[in-house]
Amino acid sequence: MWHAGGVAAEIVYADERLVAVNKPPGVSLATGRALPHAAVARLLAAVPARACRELGLAPDELHLVHRLDVGTSGLVLLARDPDAHRALAGAFASRQVTKLYLALVWGVPRPPRGRYEWPLGPDRRDRRRMRVAADGRQAATSYLRLARARYAALLVLQPATGRTHQIRVHLAHAGHPIVGDDLYAGPRHHAVRGERLRAALAPGHPLLHAWRLALPATAASPELVLTAEPPADFAGTLAALGVAPAVLDTAPERLG
Repeated sequence: MWHAGGVAAEIVYADERLVAVNKPPGVSLATGRALPHAAVARLLAAVPARACRELGLAPDELHLVHRLDVGTSGLVLLARDPDAHRALAGAFASRQVTKLYLALVWGVPRPPRGRYEWPLGPDRRDRRRMRVAADGRQAATSYLRLARARYAALLVLQPATGRTHQIRVHLAHAGHPIVGDDLYAGPRHHAVRGERLRAALAPGHPLLHAWRLALPATAASPELVLTAEPPADFAGTLAALGVAPAVLDTAPERLG
């Protein structure tokens, strides 16, 4: 279930080895060699200071396990020590972690359940983008349509691989780009009738949310299933479309 919260990041889970944060859109997790803890510092800066103090969270003592695009919201894992980081990163690399995303897309994908298996490579015409390319790297994304509405549909997606921009490119190539993803779709809200709905379908970032992570038991953590609520603008757009929060209760824990 979601709620209309603010733009602050939220601590979803914490123990002595692992911290899970619900990242708001707009926080960059890009990391440079000169400033290896900069991404963690930006993420923690979005967390209420009281929560960081109570949990003893400091940027130079945490290790980023994986990344999300700057416009994508949702679950991000931080390890508290190098051994935990190595174990969790290894679980991601060996595809032991089940990742579920929510996306609001233009149009209505058919059939209601399917799998995209298009290889991906860099777009040589635009260094910011990836593209479907016959000589690219294997990529697979399963999807399930949770709800359909005027102009758009809500999907839950499970990427089997972790290529750059994978979900965004697969959906755009299928003809159903993510609402707000101007890099791969261009603005489409101008054709929407109704001022309120038109504004809701112009969120300023892709409505893509890292919703759930199922982690295997490792030396760093027990078996865990973590869930993060979508941000307020995502929830507001769904409400404007008439999509009830209860649709999330029908989503399976994995698609594959």
